[in-house]
Amino acid sequence: MASLNPLSSTLGLRRAKHLLRRATFNYSKAQLDALSNMTAVDAVNSLAISPANSLSEPYDPQPTGVPDGYWTSSAQDPKLFDGQTRKRAHVTAWWWYNAINQVTLKHKLSFFLHTSFTIGKDSGAAYATHFFDHLRLLDFYAFGNLKTLAKKITSDNCMLDYLDNTNNIATNPNENYAREFLELFTILKGPQIGSGNYTNYTEIDVQQAAKVFSGFKQQNNRTVIDADTGLPSGYANKNQHSSVNKTFSAAFNNQVITGKNTETGMFEELNAFINMVFAQPETAKSFCRKLYKFYVKSEWNASVETNIITPLSQQLIANDYEILPIVKTLLASEHFYDADDADATNNTIGAIVKSPLQILNEVCTMFSVPIPSPVSDAAHYYTNFFLYFLHNTYFKGAGMDFFNPDSVAGYPAHYQEPDFDRLWFSSNTLIARYKLIESFIIGKNTITNNANIYAKIDTVLFIKNNVSNPSNPNDLITQTANLLYPESIDADRTNYFKTFLVDVGFPDYYWTNAWADYLSTNDKTTVKNRLDALIIAMVNAAEFQLM
Repeated sequence: MASLNPLSSTLGLRRAKHLLRRATFNYSKAQLDALSNMTAVDAVNSLAISPANSLSEPYDPQPTGVPDGYWTSSAQDPKLFDGQTRKRAHVTAWWWYNAINQVTLKHKLSFFLHTSFTIGKDSGAAYATHFFDHLRLLDFYAFGNLKTLAKKITSDNCMLDYLDNTNNIATNPNENYAREFLELFTILKGPQIGSGNYTNYTEIDVQQAAKVFSGFKQQNNRTVIDADTGLPSGYANKNQHSSVNKTFSAAFNNQVITGKNTETGMFEELNAFINMVFAQPETAKSFCRKLYKFYVKSEWNASVETNIITPLSQQLIANDYEILPIVKTLLASEHFYDADDADATNNTIGAIVKSPLQILNEVCTMFSVPIPSPVSDAAHYYTNFFLYFLHNTYFKGAGMDFFNPDSVAGYPAHYQEPDFDRLWFSSNTLIARYKLIESFIIGKNTITNNANIYAKIDTVLFIKNNVSNPSNPNDLITQTANLLYPESIDADRTNYFKTFLVDVGFPDYYWTNAWADYLSTNDKTTVKNRLDALIIAMVNAAEFQLM
């Protein structure tokens, strides 16, 4: 039976790999070695830290000669800066650098919040500086309270622009944000019971919610600072707010929120509305289903719904929507590690197709890719490496427009039945996905234009630092596979990969001698050519596509 009981034994390598992949964006042998000797509870607790960001703010090295530099610190109105699309990409470069350089649950949870309260950064979500504020808001609540975030994001400048609530006024209601808040962000629809009406809310509720949200406006110049987060936000305009009473449907027990005509009153209405929505058990279940899909797998049976989703949702309500305790319970559970039954047909380990973001992060952190420094080599990091190669080429080619899904529903792999995460892997995404490792090994953008990416993997150094007996080709293959793949490989796969080191029909000592020659002469030409081909083959193998 599916169980949330904590796993009692130490993790070992297999389960440590599972946890580190699912919980963080930093995946290395050193971290695997550390977690392998811990219990699940201790391992999860060790990841539940919130270090200060390695990189405090993004930098724009353009225009050449007189760069805008740290423009997000400027007192100038954000709309006056040129290159807004480029700058939004630089903001994602800031976020990504922090995500891969820290071993913490925080960044995965921050990205989860992006998938739950979705905006598209290049699809009408205000200016680049506001997008920086938006990501900092998600980071602020990554270990915090979902209910409070739902309040704060309502007056977030990006969200106000993206879903048009800055245009929602008493005399001309705009229901866009209200509809998505209920349908996608919080309680979700439930079964349909009539035209436009669902079990969890009705059209009346959308209309009434829009009245609650009316008058919250975007503040371009960032002069309004939220007292709780210290971050810039929008503002409340009482003159454009609907001050009538708001009467909700039977889905919310016909609750009436008394209309107010002051700025303070507007926030009181907002609090009452958020409390009403989050008091519904289905809201807690919707978040727990999202968390399960994000951390465990996209499909589940009735036993999981009864024994995992429901008790997690009850715990979420009991914790007043604090997200971290729920995530810690899930990631330490027997169920998460396939330890609650003997059924090999519904395993969670290896059950998710990696996203382009996951593939990239594992490659960069496991192989210690020496990327340009965003501080001392900002032009190459922000422009050549991240903007031109990762943001504009790899992510888009692999089917993940980074922080810019094509709709408010998010990335199709997170919601589109019946394929879900299998949508990451298609004929349209194969070239970028498979050429990523080749690009890093060659140091050129082999996906499109062969431009220098200013980052290059040393496969010889990787093997030397991570394999205990690299002169033995069988040990080299087995240990590398144990680092890269969710499960161990069999003899047939070992022999296949060994052909990249030793030609078919030749004895193993050919590789042993080649490695010895490298050690004695420091000439790595022969071993490098073979290891380059091996690592490309192993990263592009089916086993590496899963986690």
